[in-house]
Amino acid sequence: MEARAYQAITVSQDGPVATITMNIPERKNPLGPLMVNELLWAFDDAKQDESVHVVVLTGAGKAFSAGGDLKQMSGGDGPQLESKGDYVDMMLRFTPLGKPTIARIPGYAMGGGLGLVACCDFAVACESAILGTPEVRRGLWPMMIMAVLRRVVPRRKLLSMMLLGEKMTARDALECDLVSHVVPDDQLDDEVTKLAGRLAKQSPTAMRMGLAAYHRMSDQKLEEALPELRDQLFAILGTEDAQEGLRAFFEKRDPVWTGK
Repeated sequence: MEARAYQAITVSQDGPVATITMNIPERKNPLGPLMVNELLWAFDDAKQDESVHVVVLTGAGKAFSAGGDLKQMSGGDGPQLESKGDYVDMMLRFTPLGKPTIARIPGYAMGGGLGLVACCDFAVACESAILGTPEVRRGLWPMMIMAVLRRVVPRRKLLSMMLLGEKMTARDALECDLVSHVVPDDQLDDEVTKLAGRLAKQSPTAMRMGLAAYHRMSDQKLEEALPELRDQLFAILGTEDAQEGLRAFFEKRDPVWTGK
């Protein structure tokens, strides 16, 4: 991963796993223009870096993110790096990333922070985590994140969340698919590391092509999706990783992926 002069986030890499951390813990990692722009830079770097196979997104301290930075809704400190876009651009970065993403939730994930959780492929929360969409209580509405929340949360539960603005526990979030895993607080890092490690063992080529096909399929009618998915199956069978995977199966050994 590229080393950059970040102010609101930190980026680290352990083998094929990159971890991007929102890093304003004293304010529960609010999503202002500076934070969002640095996240855009980090995600773009992760996409371009072939050594990165999995991306973990988290927050420092006891919060993932408390949501939009209300102090900066009408202005405030802007990005120091060249601007790449805003929060909408950030949510749109997940689909073309081509690498699985894990949200590590160490505490609060509210509003816009919850939107980023919903964008990730996996979401691992500690038992003490608190999640929700409190915007209505401030005379606002979770407009943009509604588009991604509706893809993972059942209709009536989502409307209840948005209209009442009440907080939910990690277990409540698990029941409505907002998170994929809930673990004791002291096991959060172990669970994220284990999950990231399992994903990192898969073929990066298969994951990239499979995720691209999945996201395209999600927006297609069945009669459009099936022919394209058939073509993508033939395309993936022609990759080096697929050929290596088949050889390894017949030779009863672990595959060695090249990412091609």
